[in-house]
Formats: sequence, C-alpha cells, structure tokens
Amino acid sequence: MKVTLLTGRTLRQGQGKEQGKLSEQYWKSVTVCEMDPDDMKLLGISENENIKIATENGSVVLRAVKSIRAPHRGAVFVPYGPWVSLIMNSKTHGTGMPSFKGVTAEVDRAPTEPVLSLPELLKQHFKKE
Repeated sequence: MKVTLLTGRTLRQGQGKEQGKLSEQYWKSVTVCEMDPDDMKLLGISENENIKIATENGSVVLRAVKSIRAPHRGAVFVPYGPWVSLIMNSKTHGTGMPSFKGVTAEVDRAPTEPVLSLPELLKQHFKKE
C-alpha cells in the first residue's frame, strides 16, 4: 500500500532516549509505525505485527500500531530514530535538514522478518568489511 510517511518526536521517544539508545524502552518507542486502523484492516495487519516500510532510499521492519489520532487513511507516522533514518533521504536541498514529512513510502506485511535491535541494525547497515 502506498502511504505518506511522517516522522517526528514523541514523548515516549524522548523518555526512551533518556534511558539510553541501547535501552529496551528506547527500542520499543522508535520501532513502531502508527497506522490508521482502517488501513491496517485493509492490509490484514494486526496490532504489533511486523511490517516493512520502503522508500526510494531503503526499507526497514517496524511494528504496526493503531494510531489514536485516526482517521488519517494513507498516512503513517514513525518516531525519530535510527530505524526511520535509514529510509529518509539524506539530501537537504540547501536547508541543512533532510525532509522528514510527506515522504512517499510503501507498507507491506512482514510477519516473519524481525525488528532489529540497534546493534543489529548498525551492523547490518554500516558493517565495515
């Protein structure tokens, strides 16, 4: 399903960051994708099921959660963190900040793919041979 990806800070993400980026609290706070419940139903996605979000810059596996801010069909929200950074465009178009809002993405079920821990994520994407 094509969606518009939005990112931003959340209270849970901030609290998790205070515990440390290797903490379980931080991991749980930034490895979620808030989706409209009707979009989840359309895709056959259950609460906390793993999904893959892909953009032209890459893909990442996160847990789908029902957005309490619905309805917002066709739009998903992912908190700032290393996971969403993997799929954002690093180009800043002269502003010094990449675009974190309005990114075209694709969401699919990924029930057999794991949500990686931060060490696993870093090793998979930045491992030096």
